[in-house]
Amino acid sequence: MIRVNLLPQKRGARGAAPAASQRWLLAVLGVLVLEIVVLFAFHKKKLDDLQDQKNINAQLDGKIQSIKTLVANHEEIKKALAVLRAREDAITKLQTARSGPTAVLLELAQILTRDKGPTADPERLAQLKKDNPLNVYNPGWDTRRLWITNYVESDRVVKIEGLARDGSDVSELAQRLKLSTYFYDVALLPGKKEPDTASKGDKLDLVAFALQLKVRY
Repeated sequence: MIRVNLLPQKRGARGAAPAASQRWLLAVLGVLVLEIVVLFAFHKKKLDDLQDQKNINAQLDGKIQSIKTLVANHEEIKKALAVLRAREDAITKLQTARSGPTAVLLELAQILTRDKGPTADPERLAQLKKDNPLNVYNPGWDTRRLWITNYVESDRVVKIEGLARDGSDVSELAQRLKLSTYFYDVALLPGKKEPDTASKGDKLDLVAFALQLKVRY
């Protein structure tokens, strides 16, 4: 027996499946296209970064080459500078050797000149005088009471020999030398009394003295 269904059928059930499949495919394609666009943009960004880094490296290489060119003869320059410095030191020593002893002798002459004294810092002298008046020199000392008979310098070490009326004159000379900016490490060497055979009439006993000191110039 054959049955015929004459009731109307719902057509939407059959057409819904193809529509959903198409939407799913479009969504997948959209995601793939979006990923391709993102990957392309990311790749381009990396290419741009790589090119920027290459440009920076090229600039650094150029600077390195310039520096290498500048220091290519570094050793020769160092040797030339060493020679120039040696010459300057030699010239300085010669000039010091010429002018230094002259200045020292002029200072000694000033120390032994009446109404004069050593070259010293005024503030230092004022402080020494304030602390103890005996620490400074006597401006009224008669320098004619002492005279130098020998002056020898070797490697800036000086030995002074001379004659004086008495020990106070030797002490005054030593004090003036200590205060001078040209002398330091002043030491009094053993002395002795000697008769003044050059004077007429009454003979005076003189003090033969010796000082050792260092000069600064």
